[in-house]
Amino acid sequence: MQSINANEVMDHAPLKAIHWRVILLSALIIIFDGYDLVIYGVALPKLMVEWQIDSITAGFLGSIALFGMMFGAIIFGSLSDKLEAYGFSRKKLIILCVCLFSSFTLLCGYASNPQSFGIFRFIAGLGLGGVMPNVIALMTEYAPKKLRATLVSLMFSGYAVGGMCSALLGMWLVPQYGWKIMFILGGLPLLLLPMIWLLLPESIDYLVRRKKTEQAIHILKQIDSNITYTTQTSISLHQANQTSSKTPVKDLFTENRGPITLLFWGSVFMALVLVYALGNWLPKLMVEAGYDLSTSLFFLFALNIGGMLGAIGGGYFADRFNLAKVLCTLFMSGAIALFLLSYSLPTFVLYICIAIAGAASIGGQILLLAYMSQFYSSNIRATGLGMALGIGRLGAILGPILCGWLLSLSLPIKYNFIALAIPCIIAVISVSMIHFRLKKTRLKRTVVQV
Repeated sequence: MQSINANEVMDHAPLKAIHWRVILLSALIIIFDGYDLVIYGVALPKLMVEWQIDSITAGFLGSIALFGMMFGAIIFGSLSDKLEAYGFSRKKLIILCVCLFSSFTLLCGYASNPQSFGIFRFIAGLGLGGVMPNVIALMTEYAPKKLRATLVSLMFSGYAVGGMCSALLGMWLVPQYGWKIMFILGGLPLLLLPMIWLLLPESIDYLVRRKKTEQAIHILKQIDSNITYTTQTSISLHQANQTSSKTPVKDLFTENRGPITLLFWGSVFMALVLVYALGNWLPKLMVEAGYDLSTSLFFLFALNIGGMLGAIGGGYFADRFNLAKVLCTLFMSGAIALFLLSYSLPTFVLYICIAIAGAASIGGQILLLAYMSQFYSSNIRATGLGMALGIGRLGAILGPILCGWLLSLSLPIKYNFIALAIPCIIAVISVSMIHFRLKKTRLKRTVVQV
């Protein structure tokens, strides 16, 4: 009897059209997630004036969506692994989450007061938080092993692309049409749902575990045209992926995974403190430093350019060297860049420092997710990513509140940037401990077959 190991086929495949389809469609979804990251920061200066709210209230209002993202990541991440046994696949959850965040981001553009705006942002946050772990898990599954960090980072660089689109559109549209137009444009993914449904392939692991053999073979033939299938052919997965997990959250802490899981949570927490503090408040911080609004939005563009280059470049080097060391280098560079922003710098150097801060914050977060996606097996991967992002969202919630509180103190602007360098240092320590723990227990990333 012929036996085909689907994971082996995926691991060693050359890049084919189906890989690029997964990358592009997943990146398209993540672009709108990144758009949402920056959209509130773009709208914030005019929103504060229109609704006459202070900086602390604005910080809490910005954090409401993050509460939704926290719950969305935890709920939809673990549901993806739990509901598989009932035929509710990862692809269906991705479609559901896209529908949820697009609809309610659109409604934010029609909000007439902070209360309704906050409710819409929270519900949109559920979808935004839920889509991320499932998209990353699907991309990790399809990516060939030797290019896994590169392709996950390339796909996830859409996060920074979305942020740049938001900043550029904000510079053009907000002065003419006001802040609401930015949220109305956030409903565009609703028009793309039919295309995503038709073109995004289903999880191979899901199809094999559910014994949907013909569908699995159809996809595998697009990856390796030499595969032949007869009624005597059986399809298998790596041992760790063979069965669905009935207790995926509990399994994050079994087989020596517990300490590393907690360290990943701490690292993502610190990365998201930085991502959302800068994403929400950088325009306001630069206005306080004496720049006009249009120039400050361009700083936001530079931040996301740095994030995209940091993610892609970091993924490239991670596949060739050590992912933990690449992460530590990124976070340490970000700490230095943010510290330098506390001084008066030439314009060119200022842009470079902001781009490095973007590489450390946005790029560092993306590489952390790539690191986790390789550490966890496919039957608990979405849960692992979802829990880390859910806990990490507490950092995302803290970031805007922290910046709002610092601004309310009317301290010299340099202290704000010095404070933002601290999460980078803590992230360096956390990632170093993960690397040490993996080395000590010999749970290197090649141990868990993806």
